[in-house]
Amino acid sequence: MVNMKNRDLLTLQDFSAEELLHILEWSKELKKNPGKAGRPLEGRQVALIFEKPSTRTRVSLEVAVNQLGGNAIYLSTSESQLKRGETIADTARVLDRYVDAVAARVSSHTWLEEYALHSRKPVINALSDLYHPLQAIADLFTVWERKGRLRGVKLAYVGDGGANTCHSLLIACSKLGVDMVVACPEPFSPRREVIKAALTNAYRSGSKVEVVKDPRKAVEEADVIYTDVFVSMGKEAEAEERKAAFLPNYRVDEKLVHIAKEDYIFMHCLPAHRGEEVVDEVLDDPEHSAVWDQAENRLHTAKAVFSLLL
Repeated sequence: MVNMKNRDLLTLQDFSAEELLHILEWSKELKKNPGKAGRPLEGRQVALIFEKPSTRTRVSLEVAVNQLGGNAIYLSTSESQLKRGETIADTARVLDRYVDAVAARVSSHTWLEEYALHSRKPVINALSDLYHPLQAIADLFTVWERKGRLRGVKLAYVGDGGANTCHSLLIACSKLGVDMVVACPEPFSPRREVIKAALTNAYRSGSKVEVVKDPRKAVEEADVIYTDVFVSMGKEAEAEERKAAFLPNYRVDEKLVHIAKEDYIFMHCLPAHRGEEVVDEVLDDPEHSAVWDQAENRLHTAKAVFSLLL
């Protein structure tokens, strides 16, 4: 039996393929039968520390905690003593006395690492500049749900290879046997340490990891086409530079998706900047677009994570 109690979830690299599969299998059970988990968080308190705006992450985490019987406490950093200079370590030591776990959506991954260093309770990465593990878990659950398998599936990621979503997908896909090709301009490639980890994982799982410049090459015979915004939160000052680098070649449009397999699915973590990284005809395609299932699955996978870690 897989035991993940009282673990931090900062990056999926810290979890084995067996553990990730267990999360996906439990997510499937909870989606099919939402009450199956019972109320394992009865009387438990979970602090949600948010430095960045959110729709899917905040709502899915609050609903997940509530459905599991717990109480979610939303704490904006702009409304806490962190705004006035209280240290991360002191905040962690105080919240340890009040809550049973913390999920944090922050700008800096080092913030999460420092918090976890001083916390005795589980710390969950709800997004950082480097990783977005909860998104990647929901993404692979969606692929598994739609395709009936993970091993041997080809996922083509088109856009900003240095984005947190892409980094977590590289880790998750390479651990679970999904072939992943990233198409991006060279200045926006995934970080070297992420590629190194993904290649090591791929060697063990038998999957493939590749970074290319040509989106057409990446999408050829792909089972899944994935994209994200070109200008992420915190990158607004680079907006013009980024748009010049990505547009129009990296926009996912009807011409590009026709290179993929006939039964491809399209995925986007949302929110989408319609007309930039993806056109309406692809995003809203009722046959191929999986984005709404993908968004829904943030809830089921969040329930799986909370119930297994707490």
